[in-house]
Amino acid sequence: MAELTTLESLLEMGFDRNRAEKAVANTGNQGIEQAMDWLMEHENDPDIDEPYVPPVGNVVGGRADGQSGTEEPTLGDTATGTAGGDGSLMNDESGGQLLTEEEKLEQVKRLEELMRVKQAERRERERAEELEREKQRRRHGQELQQMRQKLQDDDMKKLADQRRKEKMEDKLARQRVKDKIARDREERAQKFGGGGSSSTAASSQPTQPSPSSPTSQGPPPTKKEYEECRIQVRLLDGSTINTVFKAQEPLAAVRVYVQMNGNTPEGQDFTLLSPYPRHVYTELDMEKPLKELGLVPSAVLVVIKK
Repeated sequence: MAELTTLESLLEMGFDRNRAEKAVANTGNQGIEQAMDWLMEHENDPDIDEPYVPPVGNVVGGRADGQSGTEEPTLGDTATGTAGGDGSLMNDESGGQLLTEEEKLEQVKRLEELMRVKQAERRERERAEELEREKQRRRHGQELQQMRQKLQDDDMKKLADQRRKEKMEDKLARQRVKDKIARDREERAQKFGGGGSSSTAASSQPTQPSPSSPTSQGPPPTKKEYEECRIQVRLLDGSTINTVFKAQEPLAAVRVYVQMNGNTPEGQDFTLLSPYPRHVYTELDMEKPLKELGLVPSAVLVVIKK
């Protein structure tokens, strides 16, 4: 049974002549399968529907099994023939037998089935490629997420280290203040301890009645010496704290006590105020003893922001 030419087969299957001629020319007229593969691979090319201009001397549309010594039909002669009165096709110029309508339909069916198989294979290949691209996209997304998580973890670790360092520095600073207060307290105790004992002894001597004093005249009143001072501190939120200090301790000891035991926000600078009479204590006042500031034996102080 004679075969349709590649170009004729493509035209019978419904392909555009321009595309069919390009497929035959670009595959070197090697057969219908190669031409169909080319059409499916290039169907989305932007220039697929541009007019085909064959090179000089190019021949397409000839029979796949061209006979030696027989000139193949050119583009203008491809798939042409004249139908006879009995419905059969006449012989072509090369002398080969052309297909009848039934043979032609049978061959087109075979080619269409072949094309469906190839299209199914192509869809399966494209689906596999799409799955592979999706896998790569997910893998890249996971790698990017892991990198972001690692950077976030590193930032959190650096922040935690910085906070620990700041807390340690603050703790050391408070310890230095406490040590300084302790040293000042010892120095003041050594400085005023002896003088206070002698003054107390001297002041206690007049309390004894003199033998020569008349019984009607009592001893002169003595001023009581307080060694401790009870301080009530009103915080910024209205709550209060109470504690007892030595009369010779500086006012700075009260401020440190508020920093350690009050609910003052960390880093909040504040000072102390005496409401009655109103007096805002300065940095110079912080070094003075509570006794010298008139806060003995008890006093109420208020925390205010600087």
